[in-house]
Amino acid sequence: MAVIINAILQVTLITIVIVELIIGSLVNAFMALVNLLDWVKRGKISAVDQILTALAISRTAFLLSLMTSLLMTLLDPASLEMRIVRRMHPTSWTVTNHFSVWLATCLSIFYFLKIAIFSNSIFLALKWKATKVVSVTLMVSLIILFINIIVINIVTDRPKVNTSYWFSSNNTLSVYGLFLLTNALFTLIPFTVTLITFLLLIFSLWRHLKNIRHNAKGFRDVSTAAHIKSLQSVVTFLLLYTVFVMSLLFQSWNLNSQQINLSLMVFRSTAIAFPSGHSCVLILGNSKLRRASLSMLWWLRCKYKCTEN
Repeated sequence: MAVIINAILQVTLITIVIVELIIGSLVNAFMALVNLLDWVKRGKISAVDQILTALAISRTAFLLSLMTSLLMTLLDPASLEMRIVRRMHPTSWTVTNHFSVWLATCLSIFYFLKIAIFSNSIFLALKWKATKVVSVTLMVSLIILFINIIVINIVTDRPKVNTSYWFSSNNTLSVYGLFLLTNALFTLIPFTVTLITFLLLIFSLWRHLKNIRHNAKGFRDVSTAAHIKSLQSVVTFLLLYTVFVMSLLFQSWNLNSQQINLSLMVFRSTAIAFPSGHSCVLILGNSKLRRASLSMLWWLRCKYKCTEN
C-alpha cells in the first residue's frame, strides 16, 4: 500500500513540475515577445523593458534546460551517462539560472535608484546614471559567473559521474549535492544585494511619509504609490527567491534520505515556482504586459467560443 501511495505521489509531483515548466516557459516567452514586438513597433525600448526582456529570455532558457533534463531522464536515462551531457547540463543550468537571478536583482536596483529619495550626493550620482549602474552590475556578475562555472566544473568533472537531476547513484548524489550547494551559495550574493535595496526602499518610504505627514493626500501622492508598488515587486521577488535558495539547500542536504525521489521532487517543484511565479507577478505589475495578457486571454476566449459554435 505504501509503495502505491509513494508511486502516486511521485507521478503527481512529476505532473506538477511539468505543468510549472510549461506555464513558466509560456509566461516568460510571452513577456519577451510583447516587449520585442513593442520595440519593433516603436523603434525604441525603455531600460525597464530591456531588463524585463532579457530576464524573460534567460528564464525561458532556464526552464527549457530543466525540461530537457526531465525528458531525457524519463525517455532515455542512458543518455545522461554521456560525458558531453554531464558537462553541458550543470553548465547550462548554472548560466541560465545566473542570468535569471542577476537580471531580477538588476531590476530591483533600477527600481530603487529611480524611486528612492535620498539627498546623499553619491546616491544622486548613481540615480542620475541608473542605467550605467545596472550595466556595471551585470559586468561584475559575469566575473562571478566565471568563478561559479570554474567551481562547478571542478565539482562535476569526475569519471563516471552523472549530475542529472533524476539519477540516484551514491556517487552521483554526492556530486549533485555539491553542485546544488555551490549554486545556492553563489545565489546568496544577488539575494543580499536585493535585500539591501529592499531595506533602503523601506527607509526611503519611511522618510518620505514622515515629510508629508502634514499633507492631506497621504498615500495618494505619486511618490508614495511608486514606493509601495516597487516594494510589492521586491517583496515578492525576495519571498520566492528565499524559497528557491532554501529548496537548493534542502536538496543538497537531503540527498541521502530513504525517500530520495519523493523528497527531491517536492523541493524541485517548489524551486520552479520562482522563475515561473515571479514572472507572473511582473506581468501583473506592468501595465503594458497586463493589458497584453488580458487582450490575449480575451482573444483565446473568443476563439474557444467560436470553436464551440
